[in-house]
Amino acid sequence: MEIHDKKEIKARKRTKYILIGISVIFIVFLLVLPIISIIINSLKQGFEFYFSALSTDYVISSLGVTLFATVISVIVNTAFGVVAAWLLTKFTFRGKHVLSTLIDVPFSISPVIAGLAFIMTFGRLGWANGIIESINNALGTDIQIVFAIPGVVLATIFVTFPFVSREIVPVLNSVGRDEEEAAAIMGAGGFTIFRKVTFPHIKWALLYGVILCTARALGEFGAVSALSKTRGKTFTLPLEIDALYMAGSADSITAAFAVSSLLVLIAVVVLILRNILEFRTKSRNSTRKDK
Repeated sequence: MEIHDKKEIKARKRTKYILIGISVIFIVFLLVLPIISIIINSLKQGFEFYFSALSTDYVISSLGVTLFATVISVIVNTAFGVVAAWLLTKFTFRGKHVLSTLIDVPFSISPVIAGLAFIMTFGRLGWANGIIESINNALGTDIQIVFAIPGVVLATIFVTFPFVSREIVPVLNSVGRDEEEAAAIMGAGGFTIFRKVTFPHIKWALLYGVILCTARALGEFGAVSALSKTRGKTFTLPLEIDALYMAGSADSITAAFAVSSLLVLIAVVVLILRNILEFRTKSRNSTRKDK
């Protein structure tokens, strides 16, 4: 019996080390080495060229567009995510499952298709183009969606749509309604219940969703490329990287790696924040269980 147990323990250890080895190899070759390659290639022509590549008008413009689209997307999707999560978990109504399914649509549709859908909606042949032109004629404005900043923002909002709500919904489902119903019986108003009862439960999930939304928005390429046309005006950082790399010269390729390293650094910061929040969430949940 002891011999059998020892063999089983050795087999488990062997399996564990094999799985660890496969995981390490996978991570090193598909994640670590490419990132190191980006950093090395970005510094190929020295730090002076690196910083000059990051300070061009095109890069500064694309950084501004990226940050602007990211901030608007996070604000919109945070507001919608909280409302949608509250609706899906606290109320029963017809079409609830349909709404839940529609929120997940960006996960299943290619971003390029989403960009083309916006073009067919707001472009010259789109059904909404007549409405936009009527508004421009009436107000003397020059509102443009396709191939303009609003289109870039809409595309970014679309691809980041589900992240916040999908982090909050499981938390609200696990918490239940008992505390909120008790607060309502005691005379608390809706906003007071949300602020003092609901929000403390979802705050870490909300922040986690915001970080995921931010990371996705910063790196979006497909949907934005369909709705962006002018380099230096509507290009985001991923599009600027593509433009630099496709230019084909040695300097432009090195500059593309330099700009890529900027996105890598931002991604690392986002990853660190995500891990901190994940650790805080796990610590909080374990503390609750102990109590």
